[in-house]
Amino acid sequence: MPSGVHRISISLPEEVYRELDNLVRARGFTNRSQAIAEMINNSLLEHYKERGAELMAGTITLFYDESKPGLLAELASIQRSYIDEVISSQHVLLEKNQTMEILIVQGPARRLKRIADRLITCKGIKSGRLTMSPSILPPIHPLPNSPH
Repeated sequence: MPSGVHRISISLPEEVYRELDNLVRARGFTNRSQAIAEMINNSLLEHYKERGAELMAGTITLFYDESKPGLLAELASIQRSYIDEVISSQHVLLEKNQTMEILIVQGPARRLKRIADRLITCKGIKSGRLTMSPSILPPIHPLPNSPH
C-alpha cells in the first residue's frame, strides 16, 4: 500500500451503493475510493471556507458586458485595492462585447469571498463564481532574509 494512504471501511444503503457505482462510471473515476476521496475533499474544502481564516488559492471567474460605462474602471479599482490577494488576471474576449475574466487569487478564504462578492455584484456583471482550494501557490520570490 502506498505511503500516506489509509484504508477505511464504510457501510452504505443498497441504493446509495448503486448510485455510487453509477457516479464512478459516469464521471470516469478509476474506482469507488477515488470518487469518495473527491467527495471528502470537497466537503473539507467547504468546511475550510466556512472557517474563513484558512489560506486558500483559487480563481474568480467573471462574465460581463465590457461596454457597460465605468465597469472596467470599477473592476480594476477593486482588484487594485486587493493587490496582495489578486495574483493575475486573464481576459478572454467573447462575442458581442462580452468578456470572460479569470482572476487567480490567494489569501484567507473570508477575504477571497469578500473580493469575489465585490466583483460579482458590480453593475454589468452577468455571472461570476469563486472556486478555492486549500493548496497555495509557492512564493514567486524568496523572502528578503531567506538564505537564497
